Amino acid sequence: MRPQFTFRQYRAMDLTMLTLILVFCEWLIVRASTRWFPGELYVLSVTPVVTAVVMIRWGAFAFVPALAGGAVYCLASGAAAQEYLIYMGGNLLALALVPVLKRIGWKTVRDKASYSMLYGVCCTLLMQLGRALIALCLGHADAFLLFFTTDVLSCVFCAVTMWIARRLDGVLEEQKHYLARVSRGTEDGGTEP
Repeated sequence: MRPQFTFRQYRAMDLTMLTLILVFCEWLIVRASTRWFPGELYVLSVTPVVTAVVMIRWGAFAFVPALAGGAVYCLASGAAAQEYLIYMGGNLLALALVPVLKRIGWKTVRDKASYSMLYGVCCTLLMQLGRALIALCLGHADAFLLFFTTDVLSCVFCAVTMWIARRLDGVLEEQKHYLARVSRGTEDGGTEP
């Protein structure tokens, strides 16, 4: 007999699994970049990708990977206390996409390649803007543009990952809809190329 999970338990497991993947990948990327490529002017982060996926799946619960990604980045890079505030608080600006997703619908983002890529870019840019604004408020005006210029690779990575994820069944799908669809035993049709 299969164990039955409540919706809350399923959500908790899904959020935990995705956040653990984020923590592991972010830690490896930051540690590798600080040890092997310390002089490079670019940064790669998986935080926007996981946050964007969770935002479609669970809405505002995307604050969990947004905060975790900022904390892990700072911890792995040996950041000062102000940087925790900048990265963790700044990442939360991506949640401004939650009402946009409700308005246009997750299906639109998933079904149209241009929308899914634009969604990934917007999620990354909002995180960068949030970090830059907090840094500016803390008196680090010189760092304002650095958040955008050094994180271009993360922006491209997020856009490409969203383009790929839209083709995977159930990844970019609101999970209430996904669970109802799976329980009915129906397929949700493909997405346009």
